[in-house]
Amino acid sequence: MTMAETPSGTTTEPAVDSRTASPDVPSVADPLVAAATTPSQQFSARSRRRGLTSLRKTVLSIWRLWFFAVVLVLWWFLSADSTNTFFPPLKNILTQLWDLWVIGDARSELWSSLEHFAVGYAIAGIAGVLIGALLWKFHRVGEAVSPVLYFVYVIPTAALLPAIMAIMGIGASMQITIIVLAAIWPTLLNTLDGMRGTDPVKIDTARAMHLSATRTVWTVVLPGAMPQIMAGLRHSLQIAVIMMVVSELVASNSGIGFFILEAQQRFAITDMWTGIIVLALIGSVLTFLFILVERVVLAWYLGARAVEQKG
Repeated sequence: MTMAETPSGTTTEPAVDSRTASPDVPSVADPLVAAATTPSQQFSARSRRRGLTSLRKTVLSIWRLWFFAVVLVLWWFLSADSTNTFFPPLKNILTQLWDLWVIGDARSELWSSLEHFAVGYAIAGIAGVLIGALLWKFHRVGEAVSPVLYFVYVIPTAALLPAIMAIMGIGASMQITIIVLAAIWPTLLNTLDGMRGTDPVKIDTARAMHLSATRTVWTVVLPGAMPQIMAGLRHSLQIAVIMMVVSELVASNSGIGFFILEAQQRFAITDMWTGIIVLALIGSVLTFLFILVERVVLAWYLGARAVEQKG
């Protein structure tokens, strides 16, 4: 702390050095905080600001649910007197959904699909991160095979279905293979790009501190690449759900996709719609659960971004 002097040379109030200011005192850049005059008022203003932010998020969440509810209500009333074979009343669809998927035999189709999805997505996620990390570690190999990886990535996996069916036949192994081959790429490429984007200064600092290569990866490289890795895993999740259905539609004797196709062939349109709604619910629930996990894993990153935006 230094003493501020006036042009006349007299000493006035002490000037606070910003480098030694207490980090516990909030910045007055915030209008709400700046209006306060005492530390307690400043902290109260900061608390009110956080409360307003939480309120806005709550209102936004309620708005989204309200809009979804309005869509369901409109669908219910507009389809109530429907005699169109292809668009039955929503009431009939929901009743059939309960009978088939909650208390009926269609539950076995649901568990079959979820099992194939879980195994395929887990393999794709783990393998994608490991292969991406190895290609980063052996960067010369990674640079050599990168063009091939991006070339294979743009090939639609559905186009490989005939070949995979001819090699593996129809069954669970074929479906899991299709999911893995489609879902591995976003995670692999995002892992590789994220690790390549690590700040070289951080790696040099780790070396200066004599950290081992393994510890450097775990404490420096992976945390820095984690936002991109999670983005890749989220994209892989969506692809895995899509390919789960595609494989069941094309070559399967079980699963939700098979149920939808079989209902369509029997001209059981209401049953078909129940399968479509179940798929939509599965995709929504899986995405919601992933977002919760992502917020926990990236809590430090999201917090840092929030601070930067406020600054």
